[in-house]
Amino acid sequence: MKRFNLFTLLIVVLMSCHEEKKPMGWIDNERLQHRAPADWLSLGGNFEMQHYSPLNLINAGNVDKLGFAWSFDASTIIGNVPRGLEATPIVVDGILYTSGPWGVVYAIDGKTGEERWTYKPVVDASYGRRACCDVVNRGLAVWEGKIYVGTLDGYLICLDAADGKELWKQDTFTDRTKAYTITSPPQVAGNIVMIGNSGAEYGVRGYITAYDLKTGEQKWRFFIVPGDPANEYESEEMAMAGKTWDPKSDWGSGGGGTSWGESAYDPEMNLLYVGTGNATPYPIWYRSPAGGDNLFLS
Repeated sequence: MKRFNLFTLLIVVLMSCHEEKKPMGWIDNERLQHRAPADWLSLGGNFEMQHYSPLNLINAGNVDKLGFAWSFDASTIIGNVPRGLEATPIVVDGILYTSGPWGVVYAIDGKTGEERWTYKPVVDASYGRRACCDVVNRGLAVWEGKIYVGTLDGYLICLDAADGKELWKQDTFTDRTKAYTITSPPQVAGNIVMIGNSGAEYGVRGYITAYDLKTGEQKWRFFIVPGDPANEYESEEMAMAGKTWDPKSDWGSGGGGTSWGESAYDPEMNLLYVGTGNATPYPIWYRSPAGGDNLFLS
């Protein structure tokens, strides 16, 4: 009987140890709400997107003693043209996950600068001509051992945080004859990951799309501005927004309102907060001659 109890105890201990071990890049609601100071688990640091770090080892009294530690060559010079890096790295257990031009993803050891892995998506380079502000990428999302990133040519990609292996890939564009691009970071919200797009300078209709975190299945899509009232509105919200536009608006220009910046998610209220961009065209006397608030622009 004693041997059985000891065996049972060993099984319980082993199972507990196994359950505590999480994959690389493991972030969940609990961890994000109670993050360790050395971790930076979202583009804004926390759910509130405050961009604030509680670290205090570097201060006004010793900042002049800082020295060079390491550098990482992101190899962003393409065709003798240097490309920009605009993403804030996400730091999980000492590993930096960040994105680069076109939607490249890097996993870097935060202590040594050693490359763990790099993912280079196959991207249609012609989309560089559609990007208003270079082929930059503004960040990625890390969640439960997976990396989510958008590519300039409109794909949302899910990677394994341990090795950068591609798990699934989804085409997010509704119309590839239009000048859509993706430079925006994805946002995890509950059981979905949401991605927006860019291109309002070139005559597109902005929208955001949500996909299942595990499978990549599309769950919903929300257009930022209404379409031509001669056609059926996609939702009650679009019908409501349509009342704030002139029926004789320049519908052929798309309206704009693309969402290309950071978003935020409140897990307690289950609310997703999304910023929207500029109009197409800019002058309201062309866009909506009779005026109006033109929801949901800017």
